[in-house]
Amino acid sequence: MDARSFAARLGDRGGRWLARRFGVDPRALAALRISLGLLLLADLALRSRDLVAFYTDAGVLPRSVLREEFGGIAALSIHAHVGSPWAVGLLFLVSGAFAVALLVGYRTRLATVVSFVLVVSLHARNPVLLNGGDSMLRRLLLWGAFLPLGSRWSVDALRRTRAGAQGDRNRTTGALRRIANVASAALLVQVVLVYATNAVYKLRGDLWLNGDAILYVFGLDQLTVRLGGVLAQYPTLLRAFDRVWLGLVVTSVGLLLLTGWARAAFAALFVGMHLGMALTMRLGVFPFLSIAGLIPFLPPVFWDAASAKLRQSRLGTRLDDWADDADLGARIDPLLPERRSSLGVRRGVRRRARRLRGPVVGSLLALVLVWNAAALGYVALPDGVSESADPKEYRWDMFAPEPRTADGWYVAPGRLASGERVDVFHDREVRWDEPPDVAASYRNVRWFKYTMDLRASAAEPLRPHFADYLCEEWNANHDERVERVALYYVEQPIRLDGPDPTNRVKLYEGSCGSA
Repeated sequence: MDARSFAARLGDRGGRWLARRFGVDPRALAALRISLGLLLLADLALRSRDLVAFYTDAGVLPRSVLREEFGGIAALSIHAHVGSPWAVGLLFLVSGAFAVALLVGYRTRLATVVSFVLVVSLHARNPVLLNGGDSMLRRLLLWGAFLPLGSRWSVDALRRTRAGAQGDRNRTTGALRRIANVASAALLVQVVLVYATNAVYKLRGDLWLNGDAILYVFGLDQLTVRLGGVLAQYPTLLRAFDRVWLGLVVTSVGLLLLTGWARAAFAALFVGMHLGMALTMRLGVFPFLSIAGLIPFLPPVFWDAASAKLRQSRLGTRLDDWADDADLGARIDPLLPERRSSLGVRRGVRRRARRLRGPVVGSLLALVLVWNAAALGYVALPDGVSESADPKEYRWDMFAPEPRTADGWYVAPGRLASGERVDVFHDREVRWDEPPDVAASYRNVRWFKYTMDLRASAAEPLRPHFADYLCEEWNANHDERVERVALYYVEQPIRLDGPDPTNRVKLYEGSCGSA
Protein backbone atom coordinates (compact mmCIF):
# COMPACT_ATOMS: atom_id res chain seq x y z
CA MET A 1 0.00 0.00 0.00
CA ASP A 2 1.49 3.33 -1.04
CA ALA A 3 1.55 6.41 1.18
CA ARG A 4 -1.33 8.06 -0.68
CA SER A 5 -3.64 5.05 -0.25
CA PHE A 6 -2.70 4.78 3.41
CA ALA A 7 -3.45 8.48 3.93
CA ALA A 8 -6.78 8.12 2.14
CA ARG A 9 -7.74 5.12 4.28
CA LEU A 10 -6.62 6.94 7.42
CA GLY A 11 -8.69 9.96 6.42
CA ASP A 12 -11.65 7.69 5.72
CA ARG A 13 -11.40 6.10 9.14
CA GLY A 14 -10.99 9.48 10.78
CA GLY A 15 -14.06 10.77 8.99
CA ARG A 16 -16.15 7.79 10.15
CA TRP A 17 -14.84 8.22 13.70
CA LEU A 18 -15.86 11.89 13.72
CA ALA A 19 -19.22 11.19 12.08
CA ARG A 20 -20.14 8.60 14.71
CA ARG A 21 -19.41 11.03 17.51
CA PHE A 22 -20.43 14.38 16.05
CA GLY A 23 -23.22 13.23 13.74
CA VAL A 24 -26.91 13.27 14.67
CA ASP A 25 -29.61 10.87 13.49
CA PRO A 26 -32.32 12.71 11.46
CA ARG A 27 -34.97 11.12 13.70
CA ALA A 28 -33.24 12.60 16.74
CA LEU A 29 -33.40 16.02 15.08
CA ALA A 30 -37.11 15.50 14.43
CA ALA A 31 -37.67 14.54 18.07
CA LEU A 32 -35.69 17.60 19.15
CA ARG A 33 -37.86 19.80 16.91
CA ILE A 34 -41.08 18.40 18.37
CA SER A 35 -39.74 18.81 21.91
CA LEU A 36 -38.74 22.42 21.28
CA GLY A 37 -42.16 23.21 19.80
CA LEU A 38 -43.94 21.75 22.82
CA LEU A 39 -41.62 23.45 25.30
CA LEU A 40 -41.97 26.81 23.56
CA LEU A 41 -45.75 26.53 23.83
CA ALA A 42 -45.55 25.46 27.48
CA ASP A 43 -43.14 28.29 28.31
CA LEU A 44 -45.36 30.88 26.60
CA ALA A 45 -48.42 29.57 28.42
CA LEU A 46 -46.65 29.78 31.79
CA ARG A 47 -45.28 33.27 31.12
CA SER A 48 -48.66 34.54 29.91
CA ARG A 49 -50.02 34.21 33.47
CA ASP A 50 -47.82 37.18 34.40
CA LEU A 51 -47.86 39.00 31.07
CA VAL A 52 -48.85 42.34 32.61
CA ALA A 53 -46.54 42.04 35.60
CA PHE A 54 -43.35 41.20 33.71
CA TYR A 55 -43.70 42.46 30.14
CA THR A 56 -45.75 45.68 30.11
CA ASP A 57 -45.30 49.27 31.28
CA ALA A 58 -47.86 48.59 34.02
CA GLY A 59 -45.63 45.90 35.53
CA VAL A 60 -42.46 45.65 37.60
CA LEU A 61 -40.12 46.71 34.77
CA PRO A 62 -41.47 49.54 32.55
CA ARG A 63 -39.60 50.00 29.29
CA SER A 64 -38.00 53.24 30.47
CA VAL A 65 -36.47 51.40 33.44
CA LEU A 66 -35.38 48.52 31.20
CA ARG A 67 -33.47 50.91 28.93
CA GLU A 68 -31.97 52.80 31.86
CA GLU A 69 -30.85 49.76 33.88
CA PHE A 70 -29.98 47.23 31.16
CA GLY A 71 -28.85 49.44 28.28
CA GLY A 72 -27.92 47.48 25.16
CA ILE A 73 -29.93 44.40 26.11
CA ALA A 74 -33.14 46.37 25.60
CA ALA A 75 -32.13 46.99 21.96
CA LEU A 76 -32.41 43.24 21.31
CA SER A 77 -36.07 43.17 22.27
CA ILE A 78 -38.96 43.59 19.85
CA HIS A 79 -41.19 43.31 22.93
CA ALA A 80 -39.56 46.47 24.30
CA HIS A 81 -41.16 48.49 21.50
CA VAL A 82 -44.66 47.94 22.91
CA GLY A 83 -45.93 48.47 26.44
CA SER A 84 -49.66 47.73 26.44
CA PRO A 85 -51.02 44.31 27.43
CA TRP A 86 -52.89 43.77 24.14
CA ALA A 87 -49.77 44.45 22.04
CA VAL A 88 -47.58 42.17 24.16
CA GLY A 89 -50.35 39.56 24.05
CA LEU A 90 -50.33 39.78 20.25
CA LEU A 91 -46.58 39.09 20.23
CA PHE A 92 -47.20 36.07 22.46
CA LEU A 93 -49.77 34.79 19.94
CA VAL A 94 -47.33 35.28 17.05
CA SER A 95 -44.67 33.39 19.01
CA GLY A 96 -47.17 30.62 19.67
CA ALA A 97 -48.05 30.36 15.97
CA PHE A 98 -44.41 29.90 14.99
CA ALA A 99 -43.95 27.40 17.84
CA VAL A 100 -46.81 25.35 16.36
CA ALA A 101 -45.17 25.60 12.91
CA LEU A 102 -41.94 24.29 14.46
CA LEU A 103 -43.83 21.52 16.25
CA VAL A 104 -45.41 20.16 13.06
CA GLY A 105 -42.41 20.97 10.88
CA TYR A 106 -44.01 23.46 8.51
CA ARG A 107 -41.44 25.75 6.87
CA THR A 108 -39.19 24.44 9.62
CA ARG A 109 -36.10 26.55 9.12
CA LEU A 110 -38.12 29.76 8.96
CA ALA A 111 -40.11 28.72 12.03
CA THR A 112 -36.88 27.96 13.90
CA VAL A 113 -35.23 31.26 13.00
CA VAL A 114 -38.30 33.36 13.86
CA SER A 115 -38.83 31.43 17.11
CA PHE A 116 -35.19 32.10 18.04
CA VAL A 117 -35.56 35.83 17.32
CA LEU A 118 -38.80 36.06 19.33
CA VAL A 119 -37.34 34.09 22.25
CA VAL A 120 -34.28 36.37 22.38
CA SER A 121 -36.64 39.36 22.24
CA LEU A 122 -38.84 38.03 25.05
CA HIS A 123 -35.86 37.21 27.25
CA ALA A 124 -34.31 40.65 26.66
CA ARG A 125 -37.57 42.32 27.70
CA ASN A 126 -37.04 41.25 31.32
CA PRO A 127 -33.54 39.83 31.97
CA VAL A 128 -34.21 39.57 35.72
CA LEU A 129 -36.39 36.51 35.13
CA LEU A 130 -33.86 34.44 33.22
CA ASN A 131 -32.34 31.13 34.31
CA GLY A 132 -30.19 28.39 32.81
CA GLY A 133 -33.17 26.83 31.04
CA ASP A 134 -33.77 30.03 29.08
CA SER A 135 -30.15 30.07 27.97
CA MET A 136 -30.40 26.42 26.89
CA LEU A 137 -33.56 27.15 24.89
CA ARG A 138 -31.87 29.96 22.98
CA ARG A 139 -28.86 27.82 22.15
CA LEU A 140 -30.88 24.81 21.00
CA LEU A 141 -32.90 27.05 18.68
CA LEU A 142 -29.73 28.75 17.42
CA TRP A 143 -27.99 25.53 16.41
CA GLY A 144 -31.27 24.04 15.23
CA ALA A 145 -31.59 26.83 12.68
CA PHE A 146 -28.53 25.39 10.88
CA LEU A 147 -29.77 21.78 10.95
CA PRO A 148 -32.48 19.92 8.98
CA LEU A 149 -34.95 19.65 11.87
CA GLY A 150 -37.78 19.12 9.39
CA SER A 151 -36.26 16.23 7.41
CA ARG A 152 -38.39 13.64 9.22
CA TRP A 153 -41.86 13.47 10.80
CA SER A 154 -42.87 16.87 9.45
CA VAL A 155 -45.20 18.66 7.07
CA ASP A 156 -42.12 19.71 5.10
CA ALA A 157 -41.14 16.06 4.58
CA LEU A 158 -44.64 15.26 3.37
CA ARG A 159 -44.70 18.24 0.99
CA ARG A 160 -41.54 16.93 -0.66
CA THR A 161 -43.40 13.84 -1.86
CA ARG A 162 -45.06 15.95 -4.56
CA ALA A 163 -41.65 16.82 -6.00
CA GLY A 164 -40.57 13.18 -6.33
CA ALA A 165 -41.60 9.57 -5.89
CA GLN A 166 -41.56 7.82 -2.53
CA GLY A 167 -38.39 5.98 -3.51
CA ASP A 168 -36.60 9.28 -4.06
CA ARG A 169 -37.73 10.48 -0.63
CA ASN A 170 -36.33 7.33 0.94
CA ARG A 171 -33.01 7.89 -0.77
CA THR A 172 -32.77 11.45 0.53
CA THR A 173 -34.02 10.95 4.07
CA GLY A 174 -34.55 7.34 5.06
CA ALA A 175 -31.12 6.10 3.98
CA LEU A 176 -29.33 8.99 5.64
CA ARG A 177 -28.13 7.61 8.96
CA ARG A 178 -26.49 10.73 10.30
CA ILE A 179 -26.32 14.46 9.76
CA ALA A 180 -22.62 15.11 10.33
CA ASN A 181 -21.37 18.65 9.85
CA VAL A 182 -20.15 21.66 11.81
CA ALA A 183 -23.69 22.46 12.98
CA SER A 184 -24.31 18.98 14.37
CA ALA A 185 -20.94 19.14 16.14
CA ALA A 186 -21.80 22.59 17.56
CA LEU A 187 -25.14 21.32 18.90
CA LEU A 188 -23.55 18.37 20.69
CA VAL A 189 -20.54 20.32 21.96
CA GLN A 190 -22.86 23.04 23.32
CA VAL A 191 -24.75 20.55 25.50
CA VAL A 192 -21.55 18.95 26.78
CA LEU A 193 -20.16 22.41 27.58
CA VAL A 194 -23.10 23.00 29.93
CA TYR A 195 -22.21 19.96 32.00
CA ALA A 196 -18.44 20.35 31.74
CA THR A 197 -18.58 24.00 32.84
CA ASN A 198 -20.81 23.07 35.75
CA ALA A 199 -18.36 20.32 36.69
CA VAL A 200 -15.49 22.83 36.87
CA TYR A 201 -17.52 25.10 39.16
CA LYS A 202 -18.54 22.21 41.40
CA LEU A 203 -14.97 20.98 41.74
CA ARG A 204 -14.01 24.46 42.98
CA GLY A 205 -16.46 24.19 45.88
CA ASP A 206 -15.63 22.31 49.07
CA LEU A 207 -19.30 21.53 49.81
CA TRP A 208 -19.67 19.55 46.59
CA LEU A 209 -16.51 17.61 47.23
CA ASN A 210 -17.43 16.65 50.81
CA GLY A 211 -21.05 15.79 49.93
CA ASP A 212 -22.77 18.51 51.99
CA ALA A 213 -23.85 20.70 49.04
CA ILE A 214 -26.87 18.60 48.15
CA LEU A 215 -28.06 18.74 51.78
CA TYR A 216 -28.11 22.53 51.57
CA VAL A 217 -29.89 22.41 48.18
CA PHE A 218 -32.64 20.20 49.59
CA GLY A 219 -32.71 22.33 52.72
CA LEU A 220 -34.04 25.20 50.60
CA ASP A 221 -37.77 24.94 51.32
CA GLN A 222 -38.35 27.75 48.81
CA LEU A 223 -37.13 25.42 46.07
CA THR A 224 -38.08 21.87 47.07
CA VAL A 225 -41.48 20.55 46.00
CA ARG A 226 -43.25 17.21 45.64
CA LEU A 227 -40.73 14.45 46.52
CA GLY A 228 -38.07 16.98 47.50
CA GLY A 229 -39.37 17.31 51.05
CA VAL A 230 -39.37 13.52 51.43
CA LEU A 231 -35.83 13.10 50.09
CA ALA A 232 -34.59 15.83 52.42
CA GLN A 233 -35.24 13.42 55.31
CA TYR A 234 -32.71 10.91 53.95
CA PRO A 235 -29.26 12.57 53.90
CA THR A 236 -27.42 9.32 53.08
CA LEU A 237 -29.54 8.81 49.98
CA LEU A 238 -29.05 12.46 48.98
CA ARG A 239 -25.29 12.10 49.30
CA ALA A 240 -25.44 9.05 47.03
CA PHE A 241 -27.32 11.06 44.39
CA ASP A 242 -24.75 13.83 44.81
CA ARG A 243 -21.90 11.42 44.02
CA VAL A 244 -23.74 10.11 40.95
CA TRP A 245 -24.52 13.59 39.60
CA LEU A 246 -21.03 14.92 40.25
CA GLY A 247 -19.59 11.86 38.52
CA LEU A 248 -21.85 12.38 35.51
CA VAL A 249 -21.00 16.05 34.96
CA VAL A 250 -17.27 15.41 35.46
CA THR A 251 -17.34 12.64 32.83
CA SER A 252 -19.88 14.38 30.56
CA VAL A 253 -17.40 14.37 27.66
CA GLY A 254 -18.40 10.71 27.42
CA LEU A 255 -21.56 11.91 25.69
CA LEU A 256 -19.30 12.74 22.75
CA LEU A 257 -16.78 9.92 22.98
CA LEU A 258 -19.20 7.00 23.42
CA THR A 259 -21.18 5.55 20.54
CA GLY A 260 -24.05 3.09 20.04
CA TRP A 261 -25.90 1.68 23.02
CA ALA A 262 -23.17 2.88 25.42
CA ARG A 263 -23.92 6.48 24.44
CA ALA A 264 -27.68 5.88 24.72
CA ALA A 265 -27.27 4.41 28.21
CA PHE A 266 -25.01 7.26 29.33
CA ALA A 267 -27.47 9.86 28.03
CA ALA A 268 -30.28 7.99 29.81
CA LEU A 269 -28.48 8.52 33.13
CA PHE A 270 -28.54 12.27 32.57
CA VAL A 271 -32.21 12.11 31.57
CA GLY A 272 -33.01 10.20 34.76
CA MET A 273 -31.27 12.79 36.91
CA HIS A 274 -33.12 15.66 35.20
CA LEU A 275 -36.44 13.87 35.73
CA GLY A 276 -35.47 13.54 39.39
CA MET A 277 -34.90 17.31 39.51
CA ALA A 278 -38.34 17.91 37.99
CA LEU A 279 -39.94 15.71 40.68
CA THR A 280 -38.14 17.32 43.60
CA MET A 281 -37.38 20.97 42.77
CA ARG A 282 -39.33 23.95 41.47
CA LEU A 283 -37.42 24.59 38.25
CA GLY A 284 -40.16 25.19 35.67
CA VAL A 285 -39.33 23.85 32.21
CA PHE A 286 -35.57 23.80 32.87
CA PRO A 287 -35.26 20.01 33.44
CA PHE A 288 -37.30 19.28 30.31
CA LEU A 289 -35.18 21.63 28.19
CA SER A 290 -32.12 19.79 29.50
CA ILE A 291 -33.71 16.49 28.45
CA ALA A 292 -34.46 17.95 25.01
CA GLY A 293 -30.79 18.84 24.69
CA LEU A 294 -29.87 15.19 25.27
CA ILE A 295 -32.10 13.84 22.48
CA PRO A 296 -29.50 14.45 19.71
CA PHE A 297 -27.10 12.11 21.50
CA LEU A 298 -29.41 9.13 20.95
CA PRO A 299 -27.70 7.07 18.19
CA PRO A 300 -29.21 5.31 15.15
CA VAL A 301 -29.35 1.94 16.96
CA PHE A 302 -31.73 3.47 19.51
CA TRP A 303 -34.04 4.86 16.84
CA ASP A 304 -33.92 1.61 14.86
CA ALA A 305 -34.95 -0.34 17.96
CA ALA A 306 -37.68 2.17 18.82
CA SER A 307 -39.01 2.07 15.24
CA ALA A 308 -39.04 -1.73 15.23
CA LYS A 309 -40.92 -1.78 18.53
CA LEU A 310 -43.44 0.75 17.28
CA ARG A 311 -43.87 -1.11 14.00
CA GLN A 312 -44.98 -4.21 15.89
CA SER A 313 -47.91 -2.35 17.39
CA ARG A 314 -51.21 -1.59 15.66
CA LEU A 315 -50.47 2.13 15.98
CA GLY A 316 -47.13 1.58 14.26
CA THR A 317 -48.81 -0.18 11.34
CA ARG A 318 -51.20 2.72 10.87
CA LEU A 319 -48.37 5.25 11.07
CA ASP A 320 -46.38 3.29 8.50
CA ASP A 321 -49.37 3.24 6.15
CA TRP A 322 -49.82 6.97 6.70
CA ALA A 323 -46.14 7.74 6.12
CA ASP A 324 -45.80 5.45 3.10
CA ASP A 325 -48.73 6.99 1.23
CA ALA A 326 -47.06 8.59 -1.78
CA ASP A 327 -50.15 10.70 -2.46
CA LEU A 328 -50.29 12.13 1.02
CA GLY A 329 -48.09 15.11 0.23
CA ALA A 330 -50.19 15.90 -2.80
CA ARG A 331 -53.36 15.71 -0.70
CA ILE A 332 -52.22 18.06 2.06
CA ASP A 333 -50.27 20.43 -0.20
CA PRO A 334 -53.35 22.27 -1.57
CA LEU A 335 -54.32 23.08 2.03
CA LEU A 336 -51.10 25.01 2.51
CA PRO A 337 -49.95 28.28 0.91
CA GLU A 338 -48.44 27.80 -2.52
CA ARG A 339 -44.74 28.46 -2.96
CA ARG A 340 -44.65 31.23 -5.53
CA SER A 341 -40.94 31.92 -5.73
CA SER A 342 -39.17 30.43 -8.75
CA LEU A 343 -37.20 27.23 -8.42
CA GLY A 344 -34.07 28.82 -9.83
CA VAL A 345 -34.08 31.64 -7.29
CA ARG A 346 -34.63 29.22 -4.40
CA ARG A 347 -31.77 27.00 -5.55
CA GLY A 348 -29.44 29.97 -5.87
CA VAL A 349 -30.28 31.22 -2.40
CA ARG A 350 -29.83 27.75 -0.94
CA ARG A 351 -26.43 27.31 -2.60
CA ARG A 352 -25.20 30.60 -1.16
CA ALA A 353 -26.63 29.77 2.25
CA ARG A 354 -24.91 26.36 2.26
CA ARG A 355 -21.63 27.99 1.30
CA LEU A 356 -21.85 30.41 4.23
CA ARG A 357 -23.26 27.98 6.79
CA GLY A 358 -19.98 26.27 7.67
CA PRO A 359 -17.94 29.44 8.33
CA VAL A 360 -20.81 31.09 10.23
CA VAL A 361 -21.42 28.07 12.47
CA GLY A 362 -17.70 27.56 13.01
CA SER A 363 -17.31 31.21 14.07
CA LEU A 364 -20.27 30.96 16.45
CA LEU A 365 -18.91 27.76 17.98
CA ALA A 366 -15.51 29.40 18.50
CA LEU A 367 -17.26 32.34 20.17
CA VAL A 368 -19.16 29.97 22.50
CA LEU A 369 -15.93 28.21 23.48
CA VAL A 370 -14.16 31.51 24.21
CA TRP A 371 -17.19 32.80 26.14
CA ASN A 372 -17.29 29.71 28.37
CA ALA A 373 -13.53 29.88 28.92
CA ALA A 374 -13.93 33.54 29.95
CA ALA A 375 -16.76 32.63 32.35
CA LEU A 376 -14.45 30.09 33.98
CA GLY A 377 -11.66 32.66 34.24
CA TYR A 378 -9.32 30.92 31.80
CA VAL A 379 -9.21 33.77 29.26
CA ALA A 380 -9.79 37.51 29.48
CA LEU A 381 -12.11 39.37 27.13
CA PRO A 382 -11.47 42.95 25.97
CA ASP A 383 -12.65 45.55 28.51
CA GLY A 384 -15.39 46.86 26.23
CA VAL A 385 -16.91 43.40 25.84
CA SER A 386 -16.70 42.42 29.51
CA GLU A 387 -18.23 45.70 30.63
CA SER A 388 -21.30 45.38 28.39
CA ALA A 389 -21.84 41.65 29.04
CA ASP A 390 -19.85 39.92 31.74
CA PRO A 391 -19.62 36.17 30.94
CA LYS A 392 -19.63 35.38 34.67
CA GLU A 393 -23.20 36.68 34.87
CA TYR A 394 -24.33 34.08 32.31
CA ARG A 395 -22.38 31.08 33.54
CA TRP A 396 -23.63 27.53 33.87
CA ASP A 397 -23.20 27.38 37.66
CA MET A 398 -26.39 25.61 38.88
CA PHE A 399 -25.71 25.69 42.65
CA ALA A 400 -21.95 25.89 42.08
CA PRO A 401 -19.28 26.44 43.21
CA GLU A 402 -21.31 26.56 46.44
CA PRO A 403 -25.09 26.32 46.83
CA ARG A 404 -27.08 28.90 48.77
CA THR A 405 -26.88 28.18 52.47
CA ALA A 406 -29.88 30.29 53.46
CA ASP A 407 -33.59 29.85 52.83
CA GLY A 408 -36.14 32.66 52.99
CA TRP A 409 -39.46 34.24 52.04
CA TYR A 410 -40.86 37.68 51.29
CA VAL A 411 -43.14 39.87 53.40
CA ALA A 412 -44.51 43.12 51.96
CA PRO A 413 -46.26 45.10 54.73
CA GLY A 414 -48.53 47.74 53.27
CA ARG A 415 -50.27 50.51 55.22
CA LEU A 416 -53.88 51.10 54.22
CA ALA A 417 -55.67 54.44 54.39
CA SER A 418 -57.31 53.25 57.63
CA GLY A 419 -53.91 52.59 59.19
CA GLU A 420 -54.31 48.80 59.04
CA ARG A 421 -51.30 46.80 57.83
CA VAL A 422 -51.57 43.95 55.29
CA ASP A 423 -49.13 41.86 53.27
CA VAL A 424 -49.79 43.21 49.77
CA PHE A 425 -47.65 40.54 48.08
CA HIS A 426 -49.60 37.61 49.52
CA ASP A 427 -52.95 39.38 50.02
CA ARG A 428 -53.26 38.51 53.72
CA GLU A 429 -52.40 39.78 57.16
CA VAL A 430 -48.71 40.38 57.91
CA ARG A 431 -46.95 37.21 59.09
CA TRP A 432 -43.26 36.98 59.83
CA ASP A 433 -43.02 33.32 60.78
CA GLU A 434 -42.10 30.59 58.29
CA PRO A 435 -44.97 29.75 55.90
CA PRO A 436 -46.29 26.17 56.00
CA ASP A 437 -45.07 25.80 52.40
CA VAL A 438 -42.26 28.22 51.60
CA ALA A 439 -42.17 27.28 47.90
CA ALA A 440 -45.89 28.07 47.58
CA SER A 441 -45.31 31.56 49.04
CA TYR A 442 -43.77 32.45 45.67
CA ARG A 443 -46.44 32.72 42.99
CA ASN A 444 -44.50 30.64 40.48
CA VAL A 445 -40.95 29.90 39.37
CA ARG A 446 -40.60 33.24 37.49
CA TRP A 447 -41.68 35.22 40.55
CA PHE A 448 -39.22 33.19 42.60
CA LYS A 449 -36.36 34.04 40.23
CA TYR A 450 -37.38 37.70 40.08
CA THR A 451 -37.60 38.18 43.85
CA MET A 452 -34.36 36.28 44.48
CA ASP A 453 -32.50 38.61 42.11
CA LEU A 454 -34.20 41.61 43.71
CA ARG A 455 -32.11 41.06 46.86
CA ALA A 456 -28.85 41.90 45.09
CA SER A 457 -27.49 45.40 45.63
CA ALA A 458 -27.34 45.91 41.86
CA ALA A 459 -31.13 45.44 41.73
CA GLU A 460 -31.84 48.25 44.23
CA PRO A 461 -33.18 50.62 41.51
CA LEU A 462 -35.78 47.98 40.59
CA ARG A 463 -37.31 47.69 44.06
CA PRO A 464 -39.45 50.87 43.98
CA HIS A 465 -41.05 49.68 40.74
CA PHE A 466 -41.86 46.32 42.30
CA ALA A 467 -43.41 48.12 45.27
CA ASP A 468 -45.45 50.35 42.95
CA TYR A 469 -46.68 47.31 41.05
CA LEU A 470 -47.84 45.73 44.32
CA CYS A 471 -49.66 48.97 45.19
CA GLU A 472 -51.42 49.10 41.83
CA GLU A 473 -52.33 45.42 41.99
CA TRP A 474 -53.76 45.78 45.50
CA ASN A 475 -55.72 48.95 44.70
CA ALA A 476 -57.21 47.40 41.56
CA ASN A 477 -58.62 44.48 43.56
CA HIS A 478 -59.60 46.03 46.91
CA ASP A 479 -61.90 48.82 48.03
CA GLU A 480 -59.45 50.28 50.56
CA ARG A 481 -56.31 51.69 49.02
CA VAL A 482 -52.77 51.02 50.19
CA GLU A 483 -50.67 54.15 50.71
CA ARG A 484 -47.23 52.91 51.70
CA VAL A 485 -45.32 49.64 51.15
CA ALA A 486 -42.20 48.05 52.58
CA LEU A 487 -40.32 45.02 51.23
CA TYR A 488 -38.68 42.53 53.58
CA TYR A 489 -36.82 39.33 52.92
CA VAL A 490 -36.92 37.01 55.93
CA GLU A 491 -33.67 35.11 55.67
CA GLN A 492 -33.30 31.72 57.34
CA PRO A 493 -29.74 30.33 57.33
CA ILE A 494 -29.71 26.55 56.96
CA ARG A 495 -28.07 24.65 59.81
CA LEU A 496 -27.54 20.97 59.22
CA ASP A 497 -27.13 20.26 62.92
CA GLY A 498 -29.73 22.43 64.67
CA PRO A 499 -32.73 24.78 64.43
CA ASP A 500 -32.65 27.43 61.72
CA PRO A 501 -32.78 31.08 62.95
CA THR A 502 -34.36 33.93 60.97
CA ASN A 503 -33.27 37.45 60.13
CA ARG A 504 -35.44 40.22 58.64
CA VAL A 505 -33.69 42.09 55.81
CA LYS A 506 -35.38 45.34 54.83
CA LEU A 507 -35.01 45.96 51.10
CA TYR A 508 -37.23 49.01 50.55
CA GLU A 509 -39.89 51.28 52.01
CA GLY A 510 -41.75 54.11 50.32
CA SER A 511 -45.06 55.66 49.42
CA CYS A 512 -47.07 54.20 46.56
CA GLY A 513 -46.26 55.94 43.30
CA SER A 514 -42.88 57.23 44.47
CA ALA A 515 -40.87 55.29 41.87
